[in-house]
Amino acid sequence: MTDISEKPSLPDRLSADPRSPHHLAAVFEHDIGIRLNEKERSDVEEYCVSEGWVKVPAGKARDRLGRPLLIKLKGKVEAYYR
Repeated sequence: MTDISEKPSLPDRLSADPRSPHHLAAVFEHDIGIRLNEKERSDVEEYCVSEGWVKVPAGKARDRLGRPLLIKLKGKVEAYYR
C-alpha cells in the first residue's frame, strides 16, 4: 500500500486517456480534484494549468469510435489531491 506522503507532484498538463502522452498512471492512483474558476468540476478529462483550460465531455455526443466528444473550457485552473 502506498504511503500518503509519497504522492507524486501534479503535472502542469494531465489527461485521463491512457493513449495520450500526457497520461501519468501514478497520479491516478490517488483521488484528484480540479477547480475551474473557483468551482469544483468532477467531469474533467484533461487539463492544463499554465494555459488555463480543461476538456470536458459535450453531453451525450460520441465520435465514431464511441469516445465522448470533448469541449474546451477556459479559465483559472487548479489541480489538487483530495
